[in-house]
Amino acid sequence: MTTATIQQFPPLESVSRPAVDTAAAAYYLNRRPQTLRCWAMNSGTGPVSCIRINGRLAWKVSDLRRVLGLAS
Repeated sequence: MTTATIQQFPPLESVSRPAVDTAAAAYYLNRRPQTLRCWAMNSGTGPVSCIRINGRLAWKVSDLRRVLGLAS
């Protein structure tokens, strides 16, 4: 029997980093990570745009807050 690892993400309001990885962004947006990867491939199709950091996808926390209506 294998145990699946469950990632715990802090509330978006308490995230102080400028960007999060795809798994965290998908959690906050209630989408699957693959959906965000499709948004990244087809720029302009999703509500948020990605940035690339050393070849990896990252998602701006400010954009996530804006989409979720948490921007202050």
